[in-house]
Amino acid sequence: MAERVPFVTHQTFIGGRWRDAASGQRLPLLNPSDGSALAEIARGSADEVDAAVRAAQAARDGEWGRLTAAERGRALMAMGRKVLERADELARLEALDVGKPLRQGRADALALARYLEFYGGAADKIGGETIPYLNGYTALTWREPHGVTGHVVPWNYPMQIIGRSVGAALAMGNACVLKPAEEACLTALAIGRIADDCGLPAGALNIVPGLGEEAGAALSAHPGVQHLSFTGSVATGRLVQAAAARNTVPVTLELGGKSPQIVFADADLDAALPYLVNAGIQNAGQTCSAGSRILVERSRFDEVVQRLAQRVRALKAGPALADLDLGPLISQRQHGIVSRYLDLARDGGLAIAAQGEIVADAPAGGFYARPTLLAGVTPDHALAQEEIFGPVQVAIAFDDEADAIRIANGTPYGLVAGVWTRDGSRALRMARALRCGQVFVNNYGAGGGVELPFGGVGASGHGREKGFEALYGFSALKTVAILHG
Repeated sequence: MAERVPFVTHQTFIGGRWRDAASGQRLPLLNPSDGSALAEIARGSADEVDAAVRAAQAARDGEWGRLTAAERGRALMAMGRKVLERADELARLEALDVGKPLRQGRADALALARYLEFYGGAADKIGGETIPYLNGYTALTWREPHGVTGHVVPWNYPMQIIGRSVGAALAMGNACVLKPAEEACLTALAIGRIADDCGLPAGALNIVPGLGEEAGAALSAHPGVQHLSFTGSVATGRLVQAAAARNTVPVTLELGGKSPQIVFADADLDAALPYLVNAGIQNAGQTCSAGSRILVERSRFDEVVQRLAQRVRALKAGPALADLDLGPLISQRQHGIVSRYLDLARDGGLAIAAQGEIVADAPAGGFYARPTLLAGVTPDHALAQEEIFGPVQVAIAFDDEADAIRIANGTPYGLVAGVWTRDGSRALRMARALRCGQVFVNNYGAGGGVELPFGGVGASGHGREKGFEALYGFSALKTVAILHG
């Protein structure tokens, strides 16, 4: 029997009130594990976006704007505590909605709580500075919120991305309008309820579900928004940036990736292998920072591929609540995209080194893809250049350090890289030479790293989230020069 969520989640959250879309229209949410109807959401439009922006501005001009930084911090900390209390419920919602294994849903709930704790604690730690200047002057700086910030959040990690984006913006005193993805927004709406339960002032956080081309486009182009944060595809990110440019609004873009994991001959393979595989199949490969290219020094290429293949063959995909290695893809559309890439591999004669399995009792209507390792892929092949957003990894041989750098930097993307070597000097040389926003040495992901600035270069976007850098991004620096003689 198809599982449905146990409470009403279909309304928008604007100005502290839950309300239907003015059109009365709703959109279905499908359960990726079996293709059944999971819930309905309001089909928010430009009308709801405009109301949300106005509510956010009223909050900035009113109660929310009058709070001290310490009081904002307490509000976020209270939300973090509530998230921990409801972690099991939120984990189940995320698993059902996105299709990820239940334990990943729980990890995301705990990460959301950690973001709220971190930014709650940091809210009153952002100060300015005094600047040595001319005699008779005192020059100083301070940071001010942008005002109303817009947040377009994708379907793959709703809780985590809301935590690192909305959490930072609220900590700096902005009022937020959140547009969650139409494919998966149940936890986004649950966070609205948590904010309401915790007494966050009306309008500080507003949530408008709906289609990207309607509600998302309206938010990106709204003249009342002073800063935009977008996570998603490169194509949509360009549209968001173009819309924001018409209002001369700054944008933080976290886009795609084709991240390399570089394995040198001296690497500790026993330590590396779990990371190499997990970085590619987490959330069924639907991760911007997925380590989807495994670059291996040629002298150990065959050995590494053989050992990777053993692990991949043991992987199992199945329903989210079965809590296996990976769940389904988010939608039939995404399943089609991944399938076309695998067809391209077969048609091109690429060697499928290994595939995992879809468990026998996986519902026929689910959007499942077998985790796949492809060996001997050339660096310029589409499967080594383009983001697949599925559980597909390619293994590529390299000759030496310079060759590894050339291949690693040889895509339009630049989000994350991993380096596996026992040579400390080489690790530092590689970290400097790699064109990306994060480099992990002898690990990959650093356990999530709430404190670690995250973002990319090139087609992976610009701006930084996480850590204190996100707080700087969600504020504007003001310089004051006082002549006093």
